[in-house]
Amino acid sequence: QVQLVESGGGLVQAGGSLRLSCAASGDTFSGYAMGWFRRAPGKEREFVAAIRWNSNTNYRASVKDRFTITRDNAKNTAYLQIDSLKPEDTAEYYCAAGRDITNTTVSWTYWGQGTQVTVSS
Repeated sequence: QVQLVESGGGLVQAGGSLRLSCAASGDTFSGYAMGWFRRAPGKEREFVAAIRWNSNTNYRASVKDRFTITRDNAKNTAYLQIDSLKPEDTAEYYCAAGRDITNTTVSWTYWGQGTQVTVSS
């Protein structure tokens, strides 16, 4: 019921910035939590950031001071602003959408195809 399309990835030097976008369609955007995940080669997918319907946010500790997740309900779009990029940020980044199942957990039901972020040193 929800389609997600990521964009904004690319090749960036360490220390640079990038803004990823996730355009949603097919259902009421404002009713969903939105999240970003990433998978580096040979590694498991990991949580990066999430923003709930009430704009409460959560980040993994390693990115908290450099990544910012926002949403624009009027544009049906979520964003991930990444500053001070590091080589270890290199990964395929995925947008996800889901409904709250508890006050602190989200069921991630819908996923985008991903956008590649590569950080060179």
